[in-house]
Amino acid sequence: MKNEAMQSRPIRASTAKIVRASDSYAAEQGSIYRSGVAAESVGSTMLWLGMISLPAGRRTSAHRHEGHETALLMTAGKEIEIWSGTRLERRDQVHPGDYLFIPAGVPHVAVNRSSENAEFLGARNDPAANESVVLMPELDDIVP
Repeated sequence: MKNEAMQSRPIRASTAKIVRASDSYAAEQGSIYRSGVAAESVGSTMLWLGMISLPAGRRTSAHRHEGHETALLMTAGKEIEIWSGTRLERRDQVHPGDYLFIPAGVPHVAVNRSSENAEFLGARNDPAANESVVLMPELDDIVP
């Protein structure tokens, strides 16, 4: 029984791993991602860490992340708006140096109305580079 349990567990890395900068890709919701630590890059089983950009004058589609929490640190840009809640009823301003937490399952939209790209360091408890995004087009027209 012990051998069967051990065989079903993922093999964990026995040394530290360095991840060099990766190519960026457009996420389904419209932001630009550059994965660092991910299942694909280092075999992470519980964590994704990377950079997320929202270009100047752009916004994401309304969406939620069903299975994971997201933590962000705004590292560059002027400010963005984050709209969140069941009907996107809450609007907050995020500035460089601010941390942002998005609970699992919470609908949200990020809007960058400035002339500068917004940059974030992001982490989530889903190790996949292509995260569990659920688009919510029925909410897209709520955010101007």
